[in-house]
Amino acid sequence: MAQLFYNIFLFLYSVGIRTASLWNPKAKKWLDGRRNIFATINSRLTPHGSRIVWMHCASLGEFEQGRPVLESLKQQDSNLTIVLTFFSPSGYEVMKDYKGADYVFYLPMDNIFSAKKFIDAIDPSLVLWVKYEYWFYYLQELKRRNIPVLLVSGVFRKSQPFFKWYGGIWKKMLESFDHLFVQNEASEKLLQTIGVTQNVTISGDTRFDRVIEIAKQSLNSTIIQSFCTGNTVIVAGSTWEDDEVILAAYGDETNHRQKIIVVPHELDKMHLDTIKKIFKRSVFYSELETNPAMLTDIAAYNTLIVDRIGMLSRLYSYGHINYVGGGFTNDGIHNILEAAVWGKPVIIGENYEKYFEAVDLVECGATESISDVVELKEVMDNWLNDTTAYNESAAAAKKYVYAKAGATKKIIAYIYVNRLLTN
Repeated sequence: MAQLFYNIFLFLYSVGIRTASLWNPKAKKWLDGRRNIFATINSRLTPHGSRIVWMHCASLGEFEQGRPVLESLKQQDSNLTIVLTFFSPSGYEVMKDYKGADYVFYLPMDNIFSAKKFIDAIDPSLVLWVKYEYWFYYLQELKRRNIPVLLVSGVFRKSQPFFKWYGGIWKKMLESFDHLFVQNEASEKLLQTIGVTQNVTISGDTRFDRVIEIAKQSLNSTIIQSFCTGNTVIVAGSTWEDDEVILAAYGDETNHRQKIIVVPHELDKMHLDTIKKIFKRSVFYSELETNPAMLTDIAAYNTLIVDRIGMLSRLYSYGHINYVGGGFTNDGIHNILEAAVWGKPVIIGENYEKYFEAVDLVECGATESISDVVELKEVMDNWLNDTTAYNESAAAAKKYVYAKAGATKKIIAYIYVNRLLTN
C-alpha cells in the first residue's frame, strides 16, 4: 500500500511540474532538462575502464556538502570517473560545467524503468547520496545489484516520514544504504527508534570542511575592494524580501553610516528592480563591471547589489559584520557557516531552530537573531561600539567552525578501509 501511495506521489509530482512549467521558469528548466535524458546520457558517456563514483545531490547546497568528499576521492585517485546528478535546476544549472566531475546530469524521475536504465548506463562502483532526498526505485535497484551506497552528512528530524506510522517504504529506503554518515547525535538516536542501529556513524557535517577550504581562497575584485576600502561594511547574503526591507530601513535609520553589500537569493529581473528601489544610493555590480568609469564615483553609493552568482562565500570576507538571509521564510536561513568561517559576527532572522549549527552559533555568542529593524540596530550598535563584544563574537564564530572540521576524512577512511573502490 505504501508503495502505491509513493507511485501516486510520483505521478502527481510529474503532473504538477508539467502544469507549473507553463509559467514557472524553474519548473520549465526541470522539465526541459529531462527531455530525452537517456539519449543525452548515452550520447555523452564514452567507454572507459575506470571505476565510477556517482554522487547525487538534491540541489546546490547539498552539492557543497558532498563536494569535499568528491574532490578528496579524485585527489586520491585521479583515474576515477565522477558522475554527478542533481534533482533541482538550481543545482544543475550552476554546476553543469563543474570541472571536478566527468559528467553532470539531471537525475531522471524515479520509477522502476528509469532506475534500471540509468544504473545500466553509468554502472557505478560506489554511490554517494548527500544529506537527504530518497528515491525508492533507484535505491532498491542499487541494493539489488550490491552496489555500495553511502549517505553523506545525513540529518534526521522527527517530522520526516521515516518516523511516522506510514513510513514503512521510507525505512526500506534506509536499508538500501551500506552506511549512514550522520551529522549529529540527535539523528543517530532518531534512527535507533526505528531499529536502525547498525552501520551508522556520527561523522559531523562536511560543510565545515568545505567552508574552511573556501576560506583559503581570496576574492580578487577591484569593484568590491573599491566599494569597501575605508568603510564599515555589512555583507548580506542569500537575502529574501523581508531581509532586504529590514536592511534598507536600517540603512535609512543610520543615515548610511555603514555600507551594505546585498547578495539576493533570487536574481530575476523583477526582484532586482525591487531591491534597487528600496535601497537608496544603490548600484548593481554588473553596472560597475560593464562601466568601470563609474568606480571614480563609488563613494556616492551606499549599497552594492551583487547580481552575479558564485561570489557570496568569499564576499563574506569583506564584511565587518555578516548577515545571512532566509530567516523570515518558512524554509529558514541559508548557509551560516559560509559567513562564520571568516571570523566575523553573524546576524540572522528568527526562523533558524532547525539548523543545529545556527543554534550552536547563537548559544556561543557568535550570532544574533533579530525579528525587526529595531533589533537589528541594537545588535549592530553593540558590535560597532563595543570592541570587546565584537572581538569575542568574531573569535567564537571562527573557533566554532574550525572545531567541527574532519567529517570528510572519516568518510574517505571508511571507503578505503572497506575497499569500496578496490577492483
